[in-house]
Amino acid sequence: MWKQTSDNNSSFSVRVVTIDVDSADQRIDNFLIRVCKGVPKSHLYKAIRSGQVRVNKGRIQAEYRLQVGDQVRIPPLRTAEPDAPRKVPGAEFPVVYEDDALLVIDKPAGVAVHGGSGVSFGVIEQLRAARPEARFLELAHRLDKETSGLLMIAKKRPALVALHEIMRESRGRKQYLALVCGDWVNDRQHVKLSLTKYLTPGGERRVRVDKEGRFAHTIVTGVQRFGKYTLVGAELRTGRTHQIRVHLAASGFPIVGDEKYGKDEVREYFARHGFSRMFLHAHRLQVPHPISGETMEFEAPLPVACQHVLRQLEEQRI
Repeated sequence: MWKQTSDNNSSFSVRVVTIDVDSADQRIDNFLIRVCKGVPKSHLYKAIRSGQVRVNKGRIQAEYRLQVGDQVRIPPLRTAEPDAPRKVPGAEFPVVYEDDALLVIDKPAGVAVHGGSGVSFGVIEQLRAARPEARFLELAHRLDKETSGLLMIAKKRPALVALHEIMRESRGRKQYLALVCGDWVNDRQHVKLSLTKYLTPGGERRVRVDKEGRFAHTIVTGVQRFGKYTLVGAELRTGRTHQIRVHLAASGFPIVGDEKYGKDEVREYFARHGFSRMFLHAHRLQVPHPISGETMEFEAPLPVACQHVLRQLEEQRI
């Protein structure tokens, strides 16, 4: 996996490891989580932010992807106290497709895809705990915690590398369904607004429209109109953080139930009617198979709670 060049591998001494092909192309935070077993994730993220973790003697961010030959400095890190709960409960999720290279699941809303930032564990940690015999399980892409739907997990390093390349080159099609506030009248609209990340005064990660930010492109189509609300389809042509949520909000059509970019009064109104999540669902995915190259298409139906909301809107009970 990697070569250690220091003499002492204690969690209380500095280690320097050299990245080889088996560890390349994964995020530094995910690498540390796997290498530094027993160290609380909050400690790892703090070490990254403070510059104690370095790559090739330079500071990096948690999103940095490792390259073959990178020299990673791992500082002294304390493991959790012996009586601290560290066991991740194993869990399986609805399987849409699986072979020896790829696993596609239907992720429920309210479950993070990975641990970190206040979350002890997520989908990937639970899958690893449920499948101890699996030698390799890595996220091929991400979904927000409150977004449900299709999520790909690579079961081999070559599959992961291929899927990352497919996503970077926009060779896959990721389509979502969202219920938005407002009467969306356009059949099809291209939203091209550049985005940048920032932190709120409280340290919460957010994204805003910024002409100096990274280019982002979403294709939005009208699916069903309910007067004050509209069910829309959103196809990602780029994969920026919170892209659909910010593009829709910036267009004047925030997603129902969105705590970061939506309307508080709308979220509270729907919660009183029994719907207490964000209405964003990864509905359809078309992607070449990472090994064979064969075009594959997957679909995950709207969750029951979302279907129930649409029926209530059709019957004018909301």
